[in-house]
Amino acid sequence: MSVSKKGLLGAGGALIALTSLAVSTVGGVQARSANPTANQQASRLLAQKLKTLTVVFPGRSDTADLQNKANAVGAFLSRELGILVKAQIGDDTAAVEALRANRADAAFLSSRPALKAEQLANAKLYLAEVRPTYSGRYTYNSIFVVPNKSNLTTKNTPKATLEQLRGKRMAFTSPTSGSGFIFPVSELVKQGFVPDRDRLDGFFGQVAYGGNYSKALQAVVRGQADVAVVSEYALNPPYITAAEKNQLRVLHKISGVPAHGIAIDDDVPATDREKIINAFLKLNQLQNNQLLSNLYNSTELVRVDHNRHLAPIREALQRVGITP
Repeated sequence: MSVSKKGLLGAGGALIALTSLAVSTVGGVQARSANPTANQQASRLLAQKLKTLTVVFPGRSDTADLQNKANAVGAFLSRELGILVKAQIGDDTAAVEALRANRADAAFLSSRPALKAEQLANAKLYLAEVRPTYSGRYTYNSIFVVPNKSNLTTKNTPKATLEQLRGKRMAFTSPTSGSGFIFPVSELVKQGFVPDRDRLDGFFGQVAYGGNYSKALQAVVRGQADVAVVSEYALNPPYITAAEKNQLRVLHKISGVPAHGIAIDDDVPATDREKIINAFLKLNQLQNNQLLSNLYNSTELVRVDHNRHLAPIREALQRVGITP
């Protein structure tokens, strides 16, 4: 892959160089350029062949006005690195494709797309997000949620707890969700209740997919499902209201779900990659931290080992019979 990658997402899309605040849309993905401050110190310049840095910011349900927030981070990175940094918006699939097609150098990705980016573009995850709502700092829990008045109770073993779900109405988040499908199904396979993801109807009385955390949880609140599986942070606004949260409780949790992070393409030279990582880490500093928290409600970025961080999702995918 070329280090001086140019171009926007979308088949056949050509790069249109624009000034800061100018917008280009190709294949449904918007990009805005952030010009670096003039006369940057020479020590902050990257290798000359890396002329621009393109970062993809996937949209998430708990983030509004993402383009402007991404532009602000892009402008910050431009000042730190002394090069043009472009902020693109697209979903996880578009982000992975951008890395594969040499149209992006870095992307914020959740764990399963990060594995796909490794497979297709040899990109690696170098940083992970920390949120105050994560139990494990940069890992979090997948949780089985039931109504407060449910007769289902947490037993002394996972198997005894989950055995109670036999014949119940289950609301998964979506078939692609890590915490809302892959990890809970992996646990069901591990405990011997189902052989794989395709035989769920042999255990549950009904299987439905909410499409997102909010709808899966609301199915339980409204009595349309007996149990739902979501990320632990979904038990807070904006996913559900405080009143809805008061009607729910956690039946069982699965720890160690890898937090989202930042993947960098393999053809960014190691010395430049380190400068990019260090620039992102400066978002942890008090004077810059609001830029980071505005994006996805994370408060810190931490270095992670790609293979170690993503090992739990690899194992869960293998157990349920899904390729990245």
